[in-house]
Amino acid sequence: MKHADDASTLPVTWWKSSASASQSDCVECGIVDEATVAVRDSKRPDGPALLLDRTTLRAFTSAVALRDGRIGGPNRLG
Repeated sequence: MKHADDASTLPVTWWKSSASASQSDCVECGIVDEATVAVRDSKRPDGPALLLDRTTLRAFTSAVALRDGRIGGPNRLG
């Protein structure tokens, strides 16, 4: 999996879910190019960022959604 050591150096505009409101424990996303999305911890804007292809990001967000928005939460399918 690709990553950037310092997310603040990426030429992207970062955003987070509007559902996060003023909470600081969120991830932020930024579009790097047509194929790649960067994901970083909102509390560490100059920390590392994962560089994910859109298919991988879609699979990740779908898996989290199936678990009531929590990694490791109850699985609605089971």
